[in-house]
Amino acid sequence: MPARVLVVDDLVPNVKLLSAKLQAEYFDVITASSGPEALEKVAESPPDLILLDVMMPGMDGFEVSRRLKSDPKTTHIPIVMITALSDSENRVRGLEAGADDFLTKPVNDLALFARVRSLVRLKLTSDQWRLRERTSHQFAMLEDDRPIIDEPADRARVMLVEDGRSVVERVVSTLGTDHDDVVIKSNTVDAMVGIDDLPGYDLIIVSLLLAEEDGLRLCSHLRSRESTRQIPILLLADEQEMARVAKGLELGANDYIMRPIDRNELLARARSQVRQKRYQDRLIANYSASLSMALTDVLTGLFNRRYVMGHLERLLTRSSEQKKTFAVLMLDIDHFKQVNDTYGHAAGDEVLKEFAHRLSRHMRNFDLVARIGGEEFLVILPDIDLAMAKMVAERLCAVIGDEPMVCTPDGTALKITASIGITLASGGNEPVDVVLKRADTALYRAKNAGRNRVETETL
Repeated sequence: MPARVLVVDDLVPNVKLLSAKLQAEYFDVITASSGPEALEKVAESPPDLILLDVMMPGMDGFEVSRRLKSDPKTTHIPIVMITALSDSENRVRGLEAGADDFLTKPVNDLALFARVRSLVRLKLTSDQWRLRERTSHQFAMLEDDRPIIDEPADRARVMLVEDGRSVVERVVSTLGTDHDDVVIKSNTVDAMVGIDDLPGYDLIIVSLLLAEEDGLRLCSHLRSRESTRQIPILLLADEQEMARVAKGLELGANDYIMRPIDRNELLARARSQVRQKRYQDRLIANYSASLSMALTDVLTGLFNRRYVMGHLERLLTRSSEQKKTFAVLMLDIDHFKQVNDTYGHAAGDEVLKEFAHRLSRHMRNFDLVARIGGEEFLVILPDIDLAMAKMVAERLCAVIGDEPMVCTPDGTALKITASIGITLASGGNEPVDVVLKRADTALYRAKNAGRNRVETETL
């Protein structure tokens, strides 16, 4: 689904130019001509990202950013400040006001679109963790609404991958201001050795100017591993390397800083990423700590029906506010009763556990998988259209049915298949049970059509 971007600028030509560029890249654009109007627009319908001019009469961009980042309801919305002020002092001021980046006019299109896509992607993950934390709170669990800007940023554990002595000394001395623990790695091989066994890092700084190695390949490796997937990556680059920086952001890097390194800007960008990391860590910790057995299925470890009902209510509300759709997949194991009758309930339990494992393993980290009844499962895919949801469902059918499942101590393997029904939801006044009924109707169409297949709702 397209991301919604709020463009804030008091000059109409600037607004029109940015809007045209973003719409050409299929972003949904809304606009505001002043700070107060921007705050009103965000309150009415929160965007996925804000492009914010700094120099505006009345309330400038710095004040708008501070207000948004200090409000728990809007603290998670990425902000990119855009201004003609190119000096380091203003960049640092913007970052300290909570902005996620600071671009100078005239804006480089490559830098703009790379930054917008990167921040929107990161926000999507953060949104899903926030939604899950709120769902947990609905069941009388923990909740902490401290905004990102209030997160501590000192005493961070940082890895620096750089082979230039002068750069290493500059970075270490700068981060020493916050008493950060900086671990130096001179090459990508050393950076990856034992990384899964070490205490977690708050930030990884990667040079794109390593003498004989590719820093982008390291970024790719870090993002492909479970242990490092959520750790912020800050790139060190030269001005002429903007194309590689854009590729790095596409691979999952969070931010970048150009050489020669300005100490204050480095410190501000490092603090921003550490705060973002600790904010997301807090969401995940609150969510994990508060999740009780009452909300999970004991056998498979997946969410249960009670949790899903609360989560869907919140997801419907959010989708209505943000004008986005999500898909609900209802899955049923074909002929499961025969497994229990022929091999016993212990074998049936093994099938259920393996079925749940295969589902979970092939989902995005912000998708939700649940067991809602005996052999019935539910998958929720946020921000997706019906065609893409059907592709995902067909892939799941193959994942489940292509390889037999071992279900007995003697190694008996059974070919297990599933029928899947899909519906699309977009919020509004539609109750949760109506959404589930639509998915259930599509599921029964799949079963009646021969099983081991996918059917979508009839619109």
